[in-house]
Amino acid sequence: MDRPIGMFDSGFGGLTVARAVIDLLPDEHLVYIGDTGRYPYGPRPQSEVREFAHQIAWSLVKEHGVKAIVVACNTASAAALDELEAEMPVPVIDVVAPGARALVRATRSGKVGVIGTVGTIGSGAYDRAVAATGVDVQLTSAACPGFVEFVERGQTSGDDVHILAERLLAPVHDAGVDTLLLGCTHYPYLAEVIADVMGPDVMLINSAIETALVARDQLSTTDLLRVADGTPAEHRFLSSGDISWFADLGGRLLGPELRDAAQWHHD
Repeated sequence: MDRPIGMFDSGFGGLTVARAVIDLLPDEHLVYIGDTGRYPYGPRPQSEVREFAHQIAWSLVKEHGVKAIVVACNTASAAALDELEAEMPVPVIDVVAPGARALVRATRSGKVGVIGTVGTIGSGAYDRAVAATGVDVQLTSAACPGFVEFVERGQTSGDDVHILAERLLAPVHDAGVDTLLLGCTHYPYLAEVIADVMGPDVMLINSAIETALVARDQLSTTDLLRVADGTPAEHRFLSSGDISWFADLGGRLLGPELRDAAQWHHD
């Protein structure tokens, strides 16, 4: 099917999911909306995040004719996924459940951890998703306020980030987890720092890659994959905020695809 896959996030984090989808499904058209004009979602009330998610999802369906929606934002998934699944006329894929399943598959000791924004961790979405796997594990969660802002400034290494990481990761480090889920799509950009603080024996799970795999499987089983016909896939990136900033920082994080980023207007 020639229609694009729709994706959205509060800003840049979802680009990790977009990168994974582009690499895994190179023939698929893609429309990505980064709501940089209203980011970050993490500290906002869930009702407000829910409203934004509905607005963007309907924009993807009505204005861009997408065949599926990937909610490439953990905070939005935690706040709005159930409602979006019920309301949208196309399949909705989230980042929470795929990450939780990969987490319980990977652990050896049964002690697992998840880190995310204040909104995501506070929502209990990961507690529910891990419980839904039916695997008996001990989950330790930690909110990491400040991580997103470092990534959005393009600062993914250095003493400041390292000191913050040591403080915020202390609960999961002290719990002795052997597997840690990066429960925010921004966090893969900080993987080096996180791995350094957690130590070599802790495996990091990147929910972006897991989500791309689920998207491929779901589109395949519902016969929605695009058949390659010799015409290249189109990747469109839209932002509700400053386009030059989105193209510049997004380009450094994702790649050259962001050169032609355009404006998205919310009502």
